[in-house]
Amino acid sequence: MRWLRAEASEDHRASLARYNIPTEHALGIPMGALKKQAKLWGRDHRLARALWSERTYEARIIAAHVADPKETDAALMDAWTADFDNWAICDTCCFTLFAKAPPRWERVPAYAAQEEEFVKRTAFALIWSLTRHDKGAPDAAFTGTFPLIEAAAADPRPLVSKAVDMALRAIGKKNAALHKAAVALSQKLSEGTDKQVQKVGRKCLRELTSEKVRARL
Repeated sequence: MRWLRAEASEDHRASLARYNIPTEHALGIPMGALKKQAKLWGRDHRLARALWSERTYEARIIAAHVADPKETDAALMDAWTADFDNWAICDTCCFTLFAKAPPRWERVPAYAAQEEEFVKRTAFALIWSLTRHDKGAPDAAFTGTFPLIEAAAADPRPLVSKAVDMALRAIGKKNAALHKAAVALSQKLSEGTDKQVQKVGRKCLRELTSEKVRARL
């Protein structure tokens, strides 16, 4: 915490508001500096828990990086998820820690079933991150999330909708079989009667059927 306070910048703290990150508990330290320091400290689960308890935005970012995925159980994931108050800490935890933790798949439907904004976002940010980090997961694990994606596509909240959108896109870019399945779901959503659902479907369809994505697959 002494290091964090020494690195704090009021100018950077003020800039966080432009990215829709609350500044009430922020010190103002660039993400690059936080990642570099976390790398120096290395994995330390006890330190991660202590940093999280400080409630400071930057302390929690580092906590997500130094926590040990092998020691991250459902209780810790649930407790930290309940504390999320912005998209940046939600996504950092999903990509850096949750997607590598043993309960990663079982927590997806649990979070998707909840209405609290950042808990629901966690479900889809986690699916998104699993497309990158869980290389051994079968295609069925990802297509198994389609009912969750389809149900959440109607959520009008931008921070939830964006995560739903990115989760479906990421699945569709993983391999040829999943691309075909994701395009079919995107088409179905785009033809729905709900405007929000249509919007998600059309955005996903636009990218997944682009020449760039097709060429890469």
